[in-house]
Amino acid sequence: AHGASRTDADGRCRDLPPLPESTTHARLEFDTAEYSPREAFFPEVVVAFAVAPGEHYHVPLLLNPFGYSVYRGS
Repeated sequence: AHGASRTDADGRCRDLPPLPESTTHARLEFDTAEYSPREAFFPEVVVAFAVAPGEHYHVPLLLNPFGYSVYRGS
């Protein structure tokens, strides 16, 4: 693991360390079990994506009791 963080009140992780310059792929692991009112069907969500040096990434995770979606935000 390169770094760990918790989301703030806006749902963002502002304190993740920058990726090493040679990084071409990143992986986010979301611990989603605590957000489910009952036993979570998706206790975690893992998102792997390509990265480029100097780019900023906003990767929203939309979670509901029956599924989730993720996309590259602006």
